[in-house]
Amino acid sequence: MGYRKYVNLCVFLLILATAFQVDYNPFTINLATMGSQVINQKDALYQEIEEKKELFSEKPQDAYIDRVWKKTAGRNGLEVNVEKSYEKMKEAGTFDESKLVFDQISPEIGLMDLTGSPIYRGHPEKDMVALLINVSWGEEHIPEMLRILKENKVKATFFIEGKWAQQNSEIVKMIDEQGHVIGNHAYNHPDMARLSNQAMVEQISQTNQILTAITGKKAEWFAPPSGSYNDQVVYSATNLNMETILWTVDTIDWKNPSVSVMINRVKEKIHPGATILMHPTPATANGLEQLIQLVRESGYRLGTIDMLLSEER
Repeated sequence: MGYRKYVNLCVFLLILATAFQVDYNPFTINLATMGSQVINQKDALYQEIEEKKELFSEKPQDAYIDRVWKKTAGRNGLEVNVEKSYEKMKEAGTFDESKLVFDQISPEIGLMDLTGSPIYRGHPEKDMVALLINVSWGEEHIPEMLRILKENKVKATFFIEGKWAQQNSEIVKMIDEQGHVIGNHAYNHPDMARLSNQAMVEQISQTNQILTAITGKKAEWFAPPSGSYNDQVVYSATNLNMETILWTVDTIDWKNPSVSVMINRVKEKIHPGATILMHPTPATANGLEQLIQLVRESGYRLGTIDMLLSEER
């Protein structure tokens, strides 16, 4: 073999050896191994969350009409958000129930899908109650009640009589400006169940016009005076795109009880989803702060009627 051929062969073999050489780099191999372990660890934790999500999820509950409590709000279901739950757990690398993240799932049938029935309460498992304040007199007590509500960061629902609103428009504005919900309490406190169909509509619609003129907002909730209603009263409100609201806990403040009697009465009757009826009376003005404290110590949140009846948990 000539010298030139020998050199060419050596160069060829060198190139061939270089092309097929395995790049052994302990550092690179170690990084690859660590990356594989991280992926496997993620997969294991992610899969564990995926496998356990059904144990912690809850199905939504449809709104329904109860035989006693009439139209009753539904309740959102809970579904584990696997991605967000994993993000909260990945640093520790282990499953932690307290770090599960949930999405709320709406029911198929909502409260507004049901018609022809009044509403007494929120969902019976909802840890919230609403204060319903019916107003057709007692304006001297409202500023103090508003002060207490504001200091305690509570929003209430005021059902206001139309005639009273005309005479006390500044107080109505004050109630609205402080973020409370304003509902309709008919025009001049009639026995709604004894009225003609036309008179029922006039009582509600006239008051709506007055309240809208004062607040710029349309009332969505109607509370019949003294709780007097029949099917036609409910239909009249429904035709005006309003829900008829009653109550489950009566403070009987209109009987002028002592504060302790009123508080004990509420304590005995309070329940999840309760609607607590009150009026601007001396007993309520003097006992409102204690009542708020009682509700919270009993484990309940306080909200407006729309919050209570929403499907949100």
